[in-house]
Amino acid sequence: MYGAILGDIIGSPFEFDRGEKTKDFDLFSGDCGFTDDSVMTIAVAEALLAVGQDAGVPEIKEAVIANMQDWGRRYPYAGYGGRFSHWLAETNPKPYGSYGNGSAMRVSAAGWLYSTIERTREVAQATAEVTHNHPEGIKGAVATASCIFMARNGASKEEIKQYVEREFQYDLDRTLAEIRPAYHHVESCQQTVPEAIIAFLEAESFEDAVRNAVSLGGDTDTLAAITGSIAEAFFGIPAFLKAECRRRIDDEMRRVLEAFDEALGKSTGNPDERMEGNALIEKAIDRIYEEPDSDNLIDFLTVLCIRMKADGCGLVPFVTVGEGVFPDLDVYSLQEGDTITLDHEVGIRMDTVTEGDGKEWFYIFTNGEEMHKKPVPDVVMEIPFAEILEAAKKSNKVNGVVMNPFGKYFKLDKKLIECTFEVLKHMEE
Repeated sequence: MYGAILGDIIGSPFEFDRGEKTKDFDLFSGDCGFTDDSVMTIAVAEALLAVGQDAGVPEIKEAVIANMQDWGRRYPYAGYGGRFSHWLAETNPKPYGSYGNGSAMRVSAAGWLYSTIERTREVAQATAEVTHNHPEGIKGAVATASCIFMARNGASKEEIKQYVEREFQYDLDRTLAEIRPAYHHVESCQQTVPEAIIAFLEAESFEDAVRNAVSLGGDTDTLAAITGSIAEAFFGIPAFLKAECRRRIDDEMRRVLEAFDEALGKSTGNPDERMEGNALIEKAIDRIYEEPDSDNLIDFLTVLCIRMKADGCGLVPFVTVGEGVFPDLDVYSLQEGDTITLDHEVGIRMDTVTEGDGKEWFYIFTNGEEMHKKPVPDVVMEIPFAEILEAAKKSNKVNGVVMNPFGKYFKLDKKLIECTFEVLKHMEE
């Protein structure tokens, strides 16, 4: 869902052909904000979580209707279309034959929550039919959810393309360069969903996918929401962008995102193991406090490398900032393969702690209990140990990384970070 919401936020300033049909634009500006696309995405997700995995179609529809009307009342000025605005206010709302792209922009939760593509398609259709019961409105939602399901389950772009062409008869052989010149603001599924999928198919990363969608012009927030929802499932999203997303929505929306993330961990039967195993680090630090000798230091580095090799994560706080903070630090390296740079406005960065000598350090916690020993910023993300060490190594603004700074802490200055990567290299050979 982060992908849909980020796409909506990033695309919002350029809606109604207000952009220049280019990929070269600031991802975030003062004009960015979530719209009805994000509100309804959250509403549908919360409804699906509430009824559970095995709910029947009538129960799903009832919950989706109630939730969309409830969230619509909370956000009456989010930018809804005319007929949908009336539907939100009706006592006994009925579908109205729409084939608008709203059914596809709000469906992303259905692509994530279910274990088969058949069930995914059934639920996606149910979420569409409460308003968009035209065949094209249904098709747009089902196609989008199918792409998300396939992408998160390891399908290749070619497999996704072939499935969509076979099942939904969308023309995906066009290129963005061919579409872009004549494309304009249009709100139908049949002229939005295939273009959004093509924007994903031509992309090299999550950010690239969203830029592709926005560069087409037209209904950019919805295009980018649909593209972003698929791109998240295929590429993942850099932690920095997830944190930026959380900063730009309100508490109630963040609450649903947290519940959704938790449900995903439970539904797959594979809880996130990237924080599990951090007790090994904590025990290694304890041993250093008991006996600070070279053997225990080597022990600690070995344990840390084991966790890095397993893609182990810690908790890293982020803070709101203005432009120009750490201009030489590529914070977007927090996810391998990310291409974002800091040549545009950013809203948050990793927090630092400062020693008495004024030197700054990044910091990371091995568990939530350590983190809550003192107040920390509101936005906290799981970050791989390897990535925060790499970020500190590259930055000339920090001295290194401190683990668990509020308790039994351990400081890795840049020399020790270099040593850690050397140990890791030997372990991998």
